[in-house]
Amino acid sequence: MSAHSVPATGDPGLQPERTALAWSRTSLTLAVNALLSVRAGFIAGEPLLVSVGVILFGTAGAAIVVATLRRRQLSGDTLTITPPRGALAGLTAATLLACIAGIVSVMATNGGGA
Repeated sequence: MSAHSVPATGDPGLQPERTALAWSRTSLTLAVNALLSVRAGFIAGEPLLVSVGVILFGTAGAAIVVATLRRRQLSGDTLTITPPRGALAGLTAATLLACIAGIVSVMATNGGGA
């Protein structure tokens, strides 16, 4: 997928700002989930959950980089409509990993779901 750019109009509305804020909120959510996963892993003595939390911290950092890039792309004289290559697939994988980590942390802190 190649980048699709259009000239910025005088007033593009709030859509570019909402898009950039959505990326920022997603990265914040990943960081919070990473903290919760690491905490639950330490409390339950689950090193796998701690490592998933550390991986989520890395993906949260990557999402912050993408959010910054998107904010710059959407605030210039030319609006770049498409996100960076692989960003959507990477964010989808990170979100799925965060969901799995949340489920595992609930099961680990509740004694295996019993």
